[in-house]
Amino acid sequence: MALPEILQSIVDFVRKGYPQGVPQQDYIPLIALLARRLSDQEIAEIAADLTPADGGAEVIGAAIQRLGHESASDADIERVRDRLRAAGWEPEA
Repeated sequence: MALPEILQSIVDFVRKGYPQGVPQQDYIPLIALLARRLSDQEIAEIAADLTPADGGAEVIGAAIQRLGHESASDADIERVRDRLRAAGWEPEA
């Protein structure tokens, strides 16, 4: 099923910022940035589209769950924000 245009544009920016895929240590800060503007369902749809077929969806799903119990550090969020900025996206503060 195709993503809505707005979610697809986010997936495209994330792929541009992470052409080799999102490293595990960036899941929580990336989700923290996305959670400021998107619902859990929208984040799950983006995660499903971004994850490889080899089981990465479980890791991202666990990261979404952990976000409710732990927060990303300011440094981690800034690192991910800088990576996305380099790809042409200005995540909201």
